[in-house]
Amino acid sequence: MNRTTLDELKSHLREGKTYRRAELIQWSKSVDRHLQTLVKEGTLKKLSGGLYYCPKSSVFGEVPADDLELVRAFLKDDRFLLTSPNAYNALGLGTTQLYNTRVVYNHKRHGMFTLGGRVFDFRLKHHFPKDLSSEESLLVDLLNNLDELAEDRDAVLDRARTKVPSMNAARLTRATKDFATLSTKKFVRSVLSAA
Repeated sequence: MNRTTLDELKSHLREGKTYRRAELIQWSKSVDRHLQTLVKEGTLKKLSGGLYYCPKSSVFGEVPADDLELVRAFLKDDRFLLTSPNAYNALGLGTTQLYNTRVVYNHKRHGMFTLGGRVFDFRLKHHFPKDLSSEESLLVDLLNNLDELAEDRDAVLDRARTKVPSMNAARLTRATKDFATLSTKKFVRSVLSAA
């Protein structure tokens, strides 16, 4: 095997970075053979079809691939929102369950995909926020996904009714307009009009 070409490919790899096979072609004319060698020797880890990770070590051992990097490489796109139902617990609406789910709102893929041994729930959406940092956008997302949660739906809705009046009405209206489902829009409208 031509070690100089393999060494050339290795020189472009950075610890902690995720790569697509298509990115690595530019440094190797025998990319499949080289990838096989690099995986065998541990320089790269295969995460899924055409997706590889250059392992990074810490004092605690090997650091797994970063979720954002992983999803970005998988989608070949920066336009996505990575979240988890665990974020809803911050709203104080009685959602206390812990979920082992990563949800990815995006414009390209739909379905459950295992990347690097972790399961991601890709949801194809036309509209979604850039982040869920405001409690108003987080509430809208919770209401959109309420039927998927393990919590008592009616109890969460009752607590949401009492929380909405203390929220920023303009931000809540904007978030509702931007990405709420029909049932979420109806709920928010009814609560805001009653306040």
